[in-house]
Amino acid sequence: MVCCLASCSSENTSDDVSDNPSEISSEAEIPADENAENPEDYGDSENPENSGDIIPVEGIEPSVTADSGDAYLAIVDGSWWIQYWGKNDNPEQTMLSYNAGVTKITGNGDYTVSVTADTNGFRFDTTGDINDGSCIPGGLGFMAVIIRDGEKLFPDSVITVNEIRVDGKPVSMSKKAYTSPDNKTDTKASIMNSWLSEPEFKSRSADGALYDSNGSALPVASQYSVRIVDTVDFTTWTTVEVDFTVSGIR
Repeated sequence: MVCCLASCSSENTSDDVSDNPSEISSEAEIPADENAENPEDYGDSENPENSGDIIPVEGIEPSVTADSGDAYLAIVDGSWWIQYWGKNDNPEQTMLSYNAGVTKITGNGDYTVSVTADTNGFRFDTTGDINDGSCIPGGLGFMAVIIRDGEKLFPDSVITVNEIRVDGKPVSMSKKAYTSPDNKTDTKASIMNSWLSEPEFKSRSADGALYDSNGSALPVASQYSVRIVDTVDFTTWTTVEVDFTVSGIR
């Protein structure tokens, strides 16, 4: 597990995780009054007219969110500090939202999703300086391709992961990624899931179901896993890309 070279305190990590981890934030912002003694208390929530203005930082790239029907790369580093969940509504987790590669699912076909730490927004959020590249993501706690509202929009869809690249270099996949519902609404293809030891009961794939109606694993299930990559390939990383195919949409 590699922590950013910038300060990584225990406040930035979490061992208390659930099946629906915390989500992301808005574009990088700073209080208008940088000299305020209590910047966290800046403004007056009871009197909006007295609240302090928020000034966007110049040079920050667009902070990208995944709308309904969009696919995105959910990813968490080894320290559970740097993460992206397709949103930007948590100010402490915007880091990878800048220039995130989110794609609209328009039907069966090939797509790519990605995240990158090579942005001014990432550098500002992690070090406070858009020119400070000392913070480099390291390790891998979670990774999946997720389609927002996929179970509602494309209930029979299957996500087949074709290739994963770390900083442009393809990494080995030990097994195949299966497709499953995520929180009953989204569609997920797990690449690294540290909460599970085997695919969920409602898993599906291009090869068909992984379990029979009684919950017993079918022979094809042995080809699939909740962890299809080696974390060694993510010791340090800047840009992660995943090519995948969507099938089964009718």
